[in-house]
Amino acid sequence: MDADLSHHPKYLPAFIRKQQETGADIVTGTRYVKGGGVHGWDLRRKLTSRGANVLAQTLLWPGVSDLTGSFRLYKKNIFEELINSCVSKGYAFQMELIVRASRKGCNIKEVPITFVDRVYGTSKLGGSEIIQYLKGLLLLLFTT
Repeated sequence: MDADLSHHPKYLPAFIRKQQETGADIVTGTRYVKGGGVHGWDLRRKLTSRGANVLAQTLLWPGVSDLTGSFRLYKKNIFEELINSCVSKGYAFQMELIVRASRKGCNIKEVPITFVDRVYGTSKLGGSEIIQYLKGLLLLLFTT
């Protein structure tokens, strides 16, 4: 969950309810299903996010619609296991956790959210983050 409230806490009850109803190991917020979306992004940012997700979906088949989002609820034991196997840095870290969880057979459920662009501060997304994401994508393609 982002600390700047771009991931609004109002979704937490839905995450908890979904976990309790389904026994999910991970509940992830998604911008890319009915009821989800983004607010305040320019076209470049929307295309970058969509492109990153389409590329990952095509190459990795993770079974989750939003690999680059970070609003998630993990069972503690699952998170500890995943974090110990994670090697990626930056935004690729989000993708790696879900892909590794999917490959392990974890029960992953999605809740639609609307991501609201931050009011204060700036995004860390830049050229170096995109390069790290692509490296992470290739690493997962060949190692999972």
